[in-house]
Amino acid sequence: MFKVIKWVVVSRSQLLNDLLETRWPQQFLVKLAKVAPESLEATMNESSYSLVVIDLATVDVQRAYQLQKQIKKRHSARVVFLHYPEQIDARFLISPITAAVFFRHASLEQVGQSLIDVLRGQRIIPAQLLLAENDAAFDDGSDNLTIREREVLQALLSGSTNIDIANQLFVSESTIKTHLYRVFRKIGVSSRGQAIAWAQTHLHEVQQ
Repeated sequence: MFKVIKWVVVSRSQLLNDLLETRWPQQFLVKLAKVAPESLEATMNESSYSLVVIDLATVDVQRAYQLQKQIKKRHSARVVFLHYPEQIDARFLISPITAAVFFRHASLEQVGQSLIDVLRGQRIIPAQLLLAENDAAFDDGSDNLTIREREVLQALLSGSTNIDIANQLFVSESTIKTHLYRVFRKIGVSSRGQAIAWAQTHLHEVQQ
């Protein structure tokens, strides 16, 4: 019996959803589900989807990171990112289940042609992003962190500001800034958002 291939498109753009609906079902013989980010988990629990396409033009990269993490943990689908930003460092999105990445300038024709290779099991990821998987920032470098640096990262995960962290640890705000500077260098990130994403993946709960 012929098995229907199912993909999910995660986007808040009705225009993009309409464009894809006119192309991909015929081109790839797939059934498309089009959902907002908050509806993805419920949709994937209802049926078996092999590919999740996330539109980074309408889905925040941190939200996309969380979605991909959920997919990896609970489902067997692979992930494709459309409209990948070139102006910010979002390499933390690249994971073993990332099947393809397309920058903003990629046309739907180019995306469609590349997805043919994705269906054959290939990964379509720009070289500069693929290298990120081997960077220190994506290794579990938590062993290089001091106990205090782990505590600072743990506080970041809870959404604390520098002043909040300083008060929690009974030190000055400038001391916290110094800790964060050292942490960022050790784990290879350049922003609080990236540090939080790294910590969510690699940091174990600080033992008291």
